[in-house]
Amino acid sequence: MSNKYLIVVDMQHDFVDGTLGTPEATAIVERCCEKVRAFDGTLAFTQDTHDPDYLDTQEGRNLPVEHCIKGTDGWAILAPLAAVQRERDAPVFEKGAFGSLELAEWLQREHAAHPTDAIELVGLCTDICVVSNALIVKAALPEVPVSVDASCCAGVTPASHEAALATMKSCQIEIR
Repeated sequence: MSNKYLIVVDMQHDFVDGTLGTPEATAIVERCCEKVRAFDGTLAFTQDTHDPDYLDTQEGRNLPVEHCIKGTDGWAILAPLAAVQRERDAPVFEKGAFGSLELAEWLQREHAAHPTDAIELVGLCTDICVVSNALIVKAALPEVPVSVDASCCAGVTPASHEAALATMKSCQIEIR
């Protein structure tokens, strides 16, 4: 029996049709939803989560666009994905930074209990949160194959998306 994981990174309204949305993010939604619905393994989600004082944080000073404020419509995971998350009782890791150490620690515990065959990541934004989480996961479980489905990811720009894919590939993360 295969023990595979699919990590859905920050598929939230603010990154698709909200304050930081892009046409590229909108373009991957249906493909990402299809992949998540069809996935035969363990699902987990990350959720970018900020407080109302976001603009006073280091990230807020560097990216002064309020987004993913907990409890707002923009913070919510897209409805079709949220439905799958609820149906499968998949964990959601709220994260106030680009990467989630909590996700990596959970994956390490899961691997210790039942060795993991593969971990795949999809979501937004390739060049910020996907790359951050992929590298953290790879560092936490260096012998587990980690991959990213590029067709189910979008970056802030097409060029930064491609640059992040190249970075992950150079760190032995398979790009599909």
